[in-house]
Amino acid sequence: MPEENWERRIIERLATEGLLEQQRARRWGIFFKLLTFAFLFITLFVVIASLVETERTCIDKCTAMVEIKGELDADSRASAENVITGLQAAFKNKGTQGVVLKIDSPGGSPVQAGAINDEIHRLRGKYPDTPLYAVVGELCASGAYYVAVAADKIYVDKASLIGSIGVIIDGFGFVGSLEKLGVERRVLTAGENKDFLDPFSPLPDKQKEYAQRMLDEIHQQFIAVVKEGRGSRLKESPELFSGLVWNGQRSIELGLADALGSVSSVARDVIKAEEVVDFTPQENIAERVARKFGATLGRTFASTLSSGLRRH
Repeated sequence: MPEENWERRIIERLATEGLLEQQRARRWGIFFKLLTFAFLFITLFVVIASLVETERTCIDKCTAMVEIKGELDADSRASAENVITGLQAAFKNKGTQGVVLKIDSPGGSPVQAGAINDEIHRLRGKYPDTPLYAVVGELCASGAYYVAVAADKIYVDKASLIGSIGVIIDGFGFVGSLEKLGVERRVLTAGENKDFLDPFSPLPDKQKEYAQRMLDEIHQQFIAVVKEGRGSRLKESPELFSGLVWNGQRSIELGLADALGSVSSVARDVIKAEEVVDFTPQENIAERVARKFGATLGRTFASTLSSGLRRH
């Protein structure tokens, strides 16, 4: 009897392992079939999207719009690279009657702002018959205003915030905190100013004076760009370049902006081309879908793999 029970257990175990192996084989077979189908689907989708998502254009006449939204930064949507790409396409388009730069930004990198400002001047020289207008939404401050002054005119909402013509370096000093904690700061440098603005060391007067001179120089560059862009429209005011911001209505009175207006009103009443076409570079829809699908596929693969491992 014990011998028969032993043989029976062996047979049952072999049968169970066989069933589990068949289940695993079916599961992997289904997975690889889905993977093949997904690959074919994505390939077809990318081909169709590339045919559908041609370069934005208007056959007859339109107002070309490029948006600056968020902080001016090399890694953001409002990078100089993205904005310049959009502006170049907008000016190049044969149906463009005028370009609107839609701005809603607190500013950011002076380098990014300077690059966009320079490119606007270049494009306006290359396409002298195509006007460019800046239209402000909620905010156009600091570096964003540096960009806006390159436009022919600046339109605002009465409640928009405009200005902040200034430069800032900010940070924290933790020297007193380290002393209270009994922590000693140790730093070695080759070059007496290599620890410039180190938050864990006292700020020497020499470095503070140097930083202030540098800020003043950049501030004067900013002021020169504003004066060049706005010219005689600017009203003399001791607070104009102090870093303050003003609402849209007050900015018009100070000559920082020209008139009240929105994208649609400027397109309709100023450019006389009511159709607005957005030339702001966008992420390709096929890339978005492929990325999301890839993430889902990765989770499915991991789930299948872990399920198979648990059954061994």
